[in-house]
Amino acid sequence: MSTVTKTESGRTGMKTIDLVYIALFAALMAVCSWISIPTTVPFTLQTFGVFMAVGILGGKRGTLAVLVYILLGAVGLPVFAGFSGGIGALLGTSGGYIVGFLFSALTMWLMENTLGRSAAVQIVSMVAGLIVCYAFGTVWFMAVYTSQTGAVGLMTVLGWCIFPFIIPDLVKIALAFLLSNRLRKYAV
Repeated sequence: MSTVTKTESGRTGMKTIDLVYIALFAALMAVCSWISIPTTVPFTLQTFGVFMAVGILGGKRGTLAVLVYILLGAVGLPVFAGFSGGIGALLGTSGGYIVGFLFSALTMWLMENTLGRSAAVQIVSMVAGLIVCYAFGTVWFMAVYTSQTGAVGLMTVLGWCIFPFIIPDLVKIALAFLLSNRLRKYAV
């Protein structure tokens, strides 16, 4: 089933069901951001929501769901971790990881378009998307932290922002992969 329809004027547009799925997954990402798993370093399920959106909806609709999620937070709705929102949340030290979700989704979409949607491509695209998010977020964190507090080393930032999250994020990728393969057939 195609997600694009032609209107009478010849333009292409999305179907209502596509818009519903995009909104639904933007809401799912908000709920995932509010769920905090208490460990030595607590983590949320935001990246899980991103992987599920692209895994189930595909590149275009999944990426649009991530964009909607970020825009909802940017206008002040408390959709980010800790029930935060607003442009200040995006401009803070962790804002780069939130914006990085969009680059994750774009990476996954690009890989899907060029290499297909096989299981191997899906897993590799999720890992690549995570790496892109880590890279973008880390550069952003270092820039904001340096401007607000002072210089900080790369290994220090990786120790704060990346290393504690690698294993939980890989578990989220595995769960998102398994669930998205089972649920994708319902989101056509």
